[in-house]
Amino acid sequence: SALAGLAPFDDDSGKYKGQRHIAGGRARLRRSLYAAALPAAFRWNKALMNLYSRLTAAGKAHSVALIACARKLLIYANTVVARGTPWLQNTPAT
Repeated sequence: SALAGLAPFDDDSGKYKGQRHIAGGRARLRRSLYAAALPAAFRWNKALMNLYSRLTAAGKAHSVALIACARKLLIYANTVVARGTPWLQNTPAT
């Protein structure tokens, strides 16, 4: 996820704990995953819809929840490539 620019990085120094943010990585890939996560989290992928609603119910911002969904999409894509099998909606994701 760091290579895609979706990993959370901290701004901690000593006792100061800063806000986490995403940075670095491949900007084009990050934009593409974010653009794919937007409709998937609202219409197409039930697992992402559940993740998005759970995060927003916990008080997370819209953009933070969408970045989490984009990161989950990246995990799904890596799993499909590693296993060499097509994506099946009813299969639980790791």
